[in-house]
Amino acid sequence: MIISEVFAKGLYKGKTVFITGGGSGINLGIARTFASLGANIGMCGRTQEKLDAAAVELKKDFGAKVCGVAADVRSFAALEASIKQSEDALGPMHVLVCGAAGNFPCPAEVLSPNGFKSVIDIDLLGSFNACRAAFPQLSQTRGRIIFISAGQAFMPYALQCHVGAAKAGMDNLMKNLALEWGRHGIRCNSVAPGP
Repeated sequence: MIISEVFAKGLYKGKTVFITGGGSGINLGIARTFASLGANIGMCGRTQEKLDAAAVELKKDFGAKVCGVAADVRSFAALEASIKQSEDALGPMHVLVCGAAGNFPCPAEVLSPNGFKSVIDIDLLGSFNACRAAFPQLSQTRGRIIFISAGQAFMPYALQCHVGAAKAGMDNLMKNLALEWGRHGIRCNSVAPGP
């Protein structure tokens, strides 16, 4: 099914979507979808080269206005600066997609505390940092937050205790922000792509 057959053409025309981890993988796919609906795309990731390549593709294929600025979601200051640059280039965001994530299969008995912490920091702390940095813009536009969760949030998977903890935390963060920020017109949801 082609997205243009499902959603109204230009559904996001003139609106800005900011995607963490937007330079590759599922998050680049999300950027493609929003760009195909007319959105301006702001994005961050750890590698500027990936963001630059993604920007070229989104501009060429969809005519999207794109601002990709490298930032590690674990650093609030870097993420806040990236989000601000996106606002300066594209206007305030209407949608934040918290997609940056870390994952590697590892048995819990050999998983290092640093490995566990790294995934928690990228997935959970990174999502909070993105939401907190985006709050001024989202409260202005009465925007949306979409958390990219995973099945590990609600069902145990072998070799994935770190990811399960991080994604379950994200889902709970989403519920708390939905409760607290609904009064600002901000809608929060999570999606768990996969089988």
